[in-house]
Amino acid sequence: MQTPSSTISHLIAAGFHALSDPLRINVLELLRQQELCVCDLCDALGVNQSKLSFHLKTLKEAGLVNSRQEGRWIYYSLNMPQFSVLEQYLADYRQQGVIPPVRSCCD
Repeated sequence: MQTPSSTISHLIAAGFHALSDPLRINVLELLRQQELCVCDLCDALGVNQSKLSFHLKTLKEAGLVNSRQEGRWIYYSLNMPQFSVLEQYLADYRQQGVIPPVRSCCD
């Protein structure tokens, strides 16, 4: 049986894992603009559906995207509450002074 804290830990780990692949980052960037169907994502990214399906499954399991079926197409959109969980996780470290402030190369 998973405890609430282990469930949150799993979601955080899955979220950061999902963010570790450039193709998945590109998917998220496209979904930042609007909800898209698999066919539109394939066209925009220049990948076949089987490859993209693997990456979409990873994003969905991490809770970063939502999906809905309309007819024969599946549409994907961002799941912003999960991004907030990851953001809060990092913010907690910043508040504790563990993460140094970001500085540009010209500071």
